[in-house]
Amino acid sequence: MTKVKFLSTLFHSICEGFLIFEKSLFMLKKKYSSYQFEAGTDEAGRGCLSGPVVAAAVILPNDFRHELLNDSKQLSHSKRNILRPIIEKEAIGYAIAHIFPNEIDKINILNASILAMHRSVDQLENVTFISVDGNRFKPYNDIPFETIIKGDGKYLNIAAASVLAKTYRDDYMEKIHEELPMYNWKKNKGYPTKEHREAIKKYGPTKYHRMSFKLLPNQLSFEF
Repeated sequence: MTKVKFLSTLFHSICEGFLIFEKSLFMLKKKYSSYQFEAGTDEAGRGCLSGPVVAAAVILPNDFRHELLNDSKQLSHSKRNILRPIIEKEAIGYAIAHIFPNEIDKINILNASILAMHRSVDQLENVTFISVDGNRFKPYNDIPFETIIKGDGKYLNIAAASVLAKTYRDDYMEKIHEELPMYNWKKNKGYPTKEHREAIKKYGPTKYHRMSFKLLPNQLSFEF
């Protein structure tokens, strides 16, 4: 082996080792606790002006791993849609819960988000621990839990729940877009974009809007 070839081989080996090391730094941990049936839970749509807040809860097998499932906030729409059927097929259990605007307006969005997570966990069997994305939660059925800030970027089960919550909510918003396309929910998913607020200003709020939210800047009230 010539010196040049040796140095080239050494350089590529070092680069490959660095890439493996770098990738390992960003790999998610399997779960937070040592409990066998830990459910990860997360919600989607908390900051939206319209549509439900949707939560998912997921229990993954200990050997689950997929190269696409990393920090869920970094995933594209297409990658989330690829992951969804994989998660649903491989999970020990998963569940989805929707809390709609009329209920959100009654109990506020924080309580609605927690309720959605409770209702998703409630559909699962044998949950022994709950790992929650964020920093707010309420005890549920005496099951031990932990709130984890940015948990969807740290643990696989929370990341999986985030993927399901986002994709199921997107599906719902695309469905109601067909009924009222002027709000362009297919694109904005109910978030407070300039386009969405302009449509509210022009056409008024709908039954899908959260009336307890500030739908327009400098909003006082709507007349019906």
